[in-house]
Parts: sequence; structure tokens; C-alpha cells
Amino acid sequence: MTGLLGVIGDPVAHSLSPYIHNYWLRQNGIDAVYAALEVKTGELATALASLSGHKAAGLNVTLPHKEEALRLAVSAGDTARRIGAANTLVPAPGGGWRAENTDAPGFALTLDFGDIAVDGREVFLFGAGGSARAVADVLARRGARLTICNRTIARAEALALDLAPSARILPLETGLREAAKASVVINTLSLGHSGGAFELPQSAGGIFYDISYGKGAAAALTEARRQGWRALDGLGMLVAQASFSFELWFGTRPDLAAAHARARSLLEAVQ
Repeated sequence: MTGLLGVIGDPVAHSLSPYIHNYWLRQNGIDAVYAALEVKTGELATALASLSGHKAAGLNVTLPHKEEALRLAVSAGDTARRIGAANTLVPAPGGGWRAENTDAPGFALTLDFGDIAVDGREVFLFGAGGSARAVADVLARRGARLTICNRTIARAEALALDLAPSARILPLETGLREAAKASVVINTLSLGHSGGAFELPQSAGGIFYDISYGKGAAAALTEARRQGWRALDGLGMLVAQASFSFELWFGTRPDLAAAHARARSLLEAVQ
């Protein structure tokens, strides 16, 4: 019987995860299909119960469900528990789901591949949601001088308390005005998913890293380049976290470089 995997989110139709995972499934001779599964806010518990009942082989979780996915899981790995958000679900032996977080190691791997040093450097993080928590965890552990900028100060303060106690907290508008001080700015806000852009100050070669990709990140990256930033999208993080998820489900690390090249070619073809 063909197995089912997928990514749960809203919106989710834009996701390249099916393109990436179905390539790996074919490469590894696994009889399964990976699909984009739109699940609205308030419907996650029902969706997870249904997919568990249908013996789904694994799930990824994206906006806006990462923190709720952890709460609904019957167990959790150390990284997901520490961060307080899950982007990967693995079937639990007695039914239900075990929550894992591969966003954190995926983000860390992209810093290594991109030769982006953060130790002792000023890093501004825009956002305080599930993805931001994974990013903040990595940045704090690597010694970044972290500033968290968010519209809702209470969420930023909660993130800092949990994962980055020495982080400075700023309202988003203030963070945008002061961003030129940063060596690295990382955007995790949903603005990137809607195709919006920030009014960034000019930079003398700082890095602007939007964890979105494709059309959703295009406007923000264009504005960043116009203002002198080295602009990077989140495709590398997407593929890296996907590879860690695939390994959790099937016990083998897939071909990261080939999947990234294929996904980059597809993005360039449709832009």
C-alpha cells in the first residue's frame, strides 16, 4: 500500500516540500507520496487524529501550526521540547505523533554552508513565532549578540526568556530603524509569505536572510539588495530541514545537494 506523507499549513499550496520529498522517495525506492495538506486554524487536532488513523508515515508542519503541533503530540524530542515548537511529526508506537524540530539543525546547516559567522556579531531577528524560536535557539547557542524585534513585545519577551535570556527586545518598527547596526538580519515574519517588503535602512554589506523563498520572499529580497544588503532566501533551510525530517522517517539521509539544485532551478523557472 502506498504510504502517505505531507506538509500541514495554511497557506501551503506554494510549498516546495512535495517537490523535494517526492524526488527523494523516488530516489530511495520508497512506495509513498508526499502532499501539501491545507489545514485551517482550529482544525489541527482533527487533522492529526485523522492522519494518524490512516497510518500516515510522517508529517511536516508549517505556519501557523508549529507550536500547537507540539502541544498535541503524545511525546517530543529534546530539541522540539526545548524550542517549544515542532515542524516534524513521526508516528508514535501507540498511535498519535512524536514531535520533532528539524528547523533548528536545518538553519544551523545553512549558516555553515553559507559561511555565516554569528559568534559575537550583532544579529537582528524579526519575528517571535515557531520558526523564530528555532532560529533564536541556534543563534543564542552560537554566541550571537541577539536583538529580537516583534510587533507583540510579550511574545518576543517569552522567546527570550525561554531560549536567549541575554537578547535585547525591540518593537518591530524600532528594529527596522536600527537594523543598519546589525551584521545579520533574519526575517521569520509572515510578511515574507505574503510577498511584502520591509523598509530597510542602507547597509554596508550586511546580510539579510529571509527564511521564505520564491515569490513570497522576492519583494523583501529586492528591497534588501537595493539598500546594499547581501540578500539570501530560505530555500537552503527548507531543503536542509527536509533532509533531517526524511532521515527521521526512513533512517537514511537523502541527497541534499541534488534536491537543492533541482528546487533552485524550479524557482528560477517560475519567477
